[in-house]
Amino acid sequence: MKATQGTTYRTLQAELNRQSLKLNNLRNMVSTGKRINRASDDPAAISPVLESRKQIRANDTYLNTLGMAQDKLKIQDSYLDQEIDVLTRAKELAINAVNATLDPQSLSTLADQIASLRTELIDSANAQVEGKYIFAGYRENVKPFQLNAAYDPALYDPANSATWPVQYSGDGNPIRLEISPGEVLEVSLAGSDVFMGDADNDGAVDAGRYDVFATLTQVEEAIRADDPTAVNALLEDLDQGLSQVSRLRGAMGVNAQRVESAMDHLEEIKLNYQETLSRYEDADLVESIALMTQQETAFEAALQVTSRVAQLSILDFL
Repeated sequence: MKATQGTTYRTLQAELNRQSLKLNNLRNMVSTGKRINRASDDPAAISPVLESRKQIRANDTYLNTLGMAQDKLKIQDSYLDQEIDVLTRAKELAINAVNATLDPQSLSTLADQIASLRTELIDSANAQVEGKYIFAGYRENVKPFQLNAAYDPALYDPANSATWPVQYSGDGNPIRLEISPGEVLEVSLAGSDVFMGDADNDGAVDAGRYDVFATLTQVEEAIRADDPTAVNALLEDLDQGLSQVSRLRGAMGVNAQRVESAMDHLEEIKLNYQETLSRYEDADLVESIALMTQQETAFEAALQVTSRVAQLSILDFL
């Protein structure tokens, strides 16, 4: 079959287009650092690339949740530490009231200090982070602890929260976050559990548990009444209340360690997926630049050939 000038031009143009496309692909590879920029670049690699990207996104979601959990646990722990200090100081004052011979003025001063520590404990239990109360359970927008204006020492009943000196308005549900598929972890404590000894928040102090606000209030009352026997009897309750807060703080410490461990594990998994993604997706920059340079030379040569052919006419053969 005879090749016409038009056929020659079309062949040259097709070759130029092919060389230009190849050069553009190499330039794009060098500029992005990616071997795969669209599905047609390597159809066989698309499945592992998409799977790796999906797993990295899922890991990032859980890492964000774990970061939130870690923040909540750290902040809560700092307040629990403060509250343990408050109760420890209250215990020291109560022991002083039992062991020392004090005049009425000194007893009044001690009682005032106990009252001040109770106020400090309430303020700490009403702590907020970003406008949310950390010991209010799910009711994060509700101030959990308030003094009971109707409190009457003679009517106090551990089984009836309406008679308690401090009332709780939160709920009994600790905040839980999903830290990995199917694994939910408590990242906060409900105030009813920590301070009132009422884990189920049913309005009654649970057996073997203690309302630390009520205990502090009773210690203050006993000191004001100059009743060292009553104060001595309350020391055990005060000590058990302190242990109660310390024990729950320890449980949250275990959860904090679990969060840290889970974060390390997910970071390792994420790194593995990133390595897989890089193996399929990333270009060898040195090799890509060398190929691009070669392709630029080939393209320039093709342009020169096309230019010379385009200048030929029948007069060149006469």
